[in-house]
Amino acid sequence: MTAGSGDHRINERIRVREVRLVDPDGQQLGIKPLPEALSIARSMDLDLVEVAPNAAPPVCRIMDYGKFKFDEAQKAKESRRKAVNVGVKEMKYRPKIGPGDFDTKTRQVAKFLGEGHKVKLTIMFRGREVFHPELGKKILDRVAETIGDGAKIEAEPRLDGRNMTMVLAPQKRAKQNDHKPQAEAGETAVAVAEPIAGDETTTGEE
Repeated sequence: MTAGSGDHRINERIRVREVRLVDPDGQQLGIKPLPEALSIARSMDLDLVEVAPNAAPPVCRIMDYGKFKFDEAQKAKESRRKAVNVGVKEMKYRPKIGPGDFDTKTRQVAKFLGEGHKVKLTIMFRGREVFHPELGKKILDRVAETIGDGAKIEAEPRLDGRNMTMVLAPQKRAKQNDHKPQAEAGETAVAVAEPIAGDETTTGEE
C-alpha cells in the first residue's frame, strides 16, 4: 500500500525526518531515517503507521494497516452491540402473586441485573386493589430484600396510574467485591461448626 486515510498517518503521509521504528512483532528496531523505515516496511509488503506522533521522534510501527482498521472496526461494533443490549428490562407482578410465580419472576430479575441491565418492577393493580398501595409496596420490598446486595434501588416505589413502579440497578461493587468474602466467611463457619456437629451433647431444641 502507499497512502492511506483515517486516524493515523501512514506511509508517504508521514512527514518527519526520522522515526523510532517498531516491527510487526513489537520489537524495537531503533531510530531510523524515514526513507529507510519506509523501505523496510515495503520489503515486508506491509505499511508504516505513525502510532505515536507526539513522541520525539515519532513512533512508527510496521503492520498491515487494512487488517488493523478492520479489527478496530469489529471491536467498535461489538462495543456498540453490547451498549445497545444493556438497557432497562421490566418485570410485572400482581399484589396477590403466589410464592411460585414470585420466585420465578424474582430469579429472572436477578438474572437481568447480573447481565448489567436495570430492571423496572411494575405492580399491576386491579379493581379496588388500587386503594391498597401498601400491598404493592410490600411486594417491591420483598423483591429488593430477596435480591439483596445484587442491586440498589435507583427509583423508589411510586404510584403511576393503576400501577406502582420501582427501578433496580446492578450493584457492581457488591457483585465484584462482596461475593468472595461471603464465600470465605461461609467456609470458615462450616470449619468451626464441624467439631460441634460431632459433639454428642444435645440441646433442648433437638
